[in-house]
Amino acid sequence: MMATKTEAPHTGREVPQETRVLVVEDDAMIRQLLSMKLSKDGFQVFAAESGPEALRLAYKHHPAAIILDIMMPGMDGFEVCRRLREMTDAVIIFVTAKGRTEDVITGLQTGADDYLTKPYDYRELAARLVAALRRREADRPSPLLRAAGEFLWLADPARRLVFLDDGTTVQLTPREFAILQFLVRNQGQVMSPDAILAHVWGPEYIGDRHLVKQYIYRLRKKLEPDPSKPRNILTIPSAGYLFEASLGEKRPAG
Repeated sequence: MMATKTEAPHTGREVPQETRVLVVEDDAMIRQLLSMKLSKDGFQVFAAESGPEALRLAYKHHPAAIILDIMMPGMDGFEVCRRLREMTDAVIIFVTAKGRTEDVITGLQTGADDYLTKPYDYRELAARLVAALRRREADRPSPLLRAAGEFLWLADPARRLVFLDDGTTVQLTPREFAILQFLVRNQGQVMSPDAILAHVWGPEYIGDRHLVKQYIYRLRKKLEPDPSKPRNILTIPSAGYLFEASLGEKRPAG
């Protein structure tokens, strides 16, 4: 049965009813105002005023998205994000007064999908939230997806497991899994770094080719028998990356 959708007035886009959003903010007034606006946009909102409470609510309610402050007493937002990433692949958006480049980088490296500095226009936050949720939904694999050869993706996609032909089970991070899924769905086609960035991180990341290179390295290290001589996740010089569903046969040199 398809979920009923309502149009979010601040974004003009439809969102599934009862899409759960967790707001983590220690300032009671900001927390209540943001929760109220999100509720009006059709989201089911849960709110936490501290890191430990956020972790408890995330475990209990399994939100689709988490809006997270950084400067909170006790456990700060960076540490909360790290711990959340151990239990969920929910969209995480930092909304904070910390606007230094170093803070933005740290936030994204801890696992956040987006970063917005205060003060901000709620309409921008709502638009970013809906866009991130839409990308995440598009990235969800079918319950059973096969790439011939070494890779079998089975059953529970939320666990982001890859089963290799030697019986090994490999756990991937949300972004690693998203990149691998994108390459497999386009197997036999060369995908440019910018195409991968736009699909996995969003168009605002286009140009950061080092980020893609870093994740490709991590995937090869986890999945390839010999990461220095990859059989499946191939680099096409000056073009991008290609997934080849190798059955282990030896490819011609050159």
